[in-house]
Amino acid sequence: MAPQVRRTAFPKVLIERDTDSEQSSSDDDDEEEEQANENEEKTEDTKKKGKSPITISLKKVCKVCKKTGHEAGFKGATYIDCPMKPCFLCKMPGHTTMTCPHRVATEHGVVPAPHVNTQNPMEFVFERQLKPRITPIKPAYVIPDQVDCAVIRYHSRRVTCLEFHPTNNHILLSGDKKGQLGVWDFAKVHEKTVYGNIHSCILNNMRFSPANDGMIYAASSDGTVSCTDLETGISSTLMNLNPDGWQGPGSWRMLYGMDINLERGVVLVADNFGFLYLVDSRSNSQTGKAIMIHKKGSKVVGLHCNPFQPDLLLSCGNDHFARLWDMRRLEAGSVLANLEHRRVVNSAYFSPFSGTKILTTSQDNRLRIWDSIFRDLDSPSREIVHSHDFNRHLTPFRAEWDPKDPSESLAVIGRYISENYNGTALHPIDFIDINTGQLVAEVMDPNITTITPVNKLHPRDDVLASGSSRSLFIWRPKEKFDVSEQSDARKIIVFGGDEKKRGKRSKDDYDDDSDDDKFNVKGKNVKVKKPVKQMTRRKAKR
Repeated sequence: MAPQVRRTAFPKVLIERDTDSEQSSSDDDDEEEEQANENEEKTEDTKKKGKSPITISLKKVCKVCKKTGHEAGFKGATYIDCPMKPCFLCKMPGHTTMTCPHRVATEHGVVPAPHVNTQNPMEFVFERQLKPRITPIKPAYVIPDQVDCAVIRYHSRRVTCLEFHPTNNHILLSGDKKGQLGVWDFAKVHEKTVYGNIHSCILNNMRFSPANDGMIYAASSDGTVSCTDLETGISSTLMNLNPDGWQGPGSWRMLYGMDINLERGVVLVADNFGFLYLVDSRSNSQTGKAIMIHKKGSKVVGLHCNPFQPDLLLSCGNDHFARLWDMRRLEAGSVLANLEHRRVVNSAYFSPFSGTKILTTSQDNRLRIWDSIFRDLDSPSREIVHSHDFNRHLTPFRAEWDPKDPSESLAVIGRYISENYNGTALHPIDFIDINTGQLVAEVMDPNITTITPVNKLHPRDDVLASGSSRSLFIWRPKEKFDVSEQSDARKIIVFGGDEKKRGKRSKDDYDDDSDDDKFNVKGKNVKVKKPVKQMTRRKAKR
């Protein structure tokens, strides 16, 4: 067989220049016309031979509107607006993102929660039975604002969900884009356990079994619901929506939203076609038929049962709606209320103590609050402008309640737009008072330069867990550290190889579609008793 030889005649390369930025004399114009004529003759010859010319354009193209003549987007910590589009933060025309009033004050345009006295019977029930559970005096906020410990590159893909153990205060569970389940004891820091044989792709949601705190239910984009023993790593599949494997994107079902109804003993999961499924946690099998609760063909990304009345179910999806359901008559078209949004709804949660408030996060950079489910739900009580419009390389931002706040007024969410802190572009984690819209605190660390979309507050301790790219961070209040601990370095463990030696991209790159610094678990749990590399740092300067 004759050896293959690369062709020496390549297609002609034509370079287009930006005429606005370059000026030439008349002589140069004549020369360019002659060269253009020659290029046209050559291109005609190449077309006859079957070779098409390759054109390289050097003109400035806007990444937002795809037009030439200007540039837009992030340059470090500064966002340059596109003149053809409205403000990136509030989506309103007339000003730039840097001068947006909501950037300076989150409470701009937010009307504080009103004190409403009504004769509505449902309001009377709320005042007599539910409100006594809420402390009349608003306690002071306790903000975890200092990194206590961290594991860098804990997962091989970006973190997608976090969950604290219901009884062990030092155990944090995390799921990632690859379907792996991590169990981290952040009191010991260096020990690491990752189960990679449970799901084959994105692990979207996790919930602990109400009957056994050693079992975890998980829903994945591979269309399965699993039940895993955290001690042994043995997993069983409760439901599989794709038993025949891959049959094309039109039939592949992925599970996103998930919650557990304690009274009925069922696991609720929802897919990317708008359907809700019920799985009996006692028999570990599906019960009943699938119910369409959102627009056909749209993702149902969130489910939440009311903590005070579990028969009330809250769902949200890509059809721009959050919906309220009664599980006692759960069927298509039996929705109690439709909470309309302008864009995709990332999450929707009932308030943790009374269950009468609703907090939603939408991709139109708005947090919406409904003060009472007994009142008119046609429009929200408040809208708070906040930067969480994300791209496809990030886990969706979700604002979550503080489970320890009896006033039900504090929420935590990561920020998308970076801020310039002493020359470094940082993406803070925001604590917002949803009653007034005020920014209570913005938590940041100079070593965390990536975006932090996944945040979870501890239900019992003053601890915040954050998932940034493939790393996990534990925050604690600065004033709770002992004097000796403040002088010592924090525990930050680094897993994986050295980026510089391997020639990989910097830590600022949060595109996790690459295989940077990956580790292979090969279907088994990995336990690391000694860290590969240990890094210490001084206390962050604020």
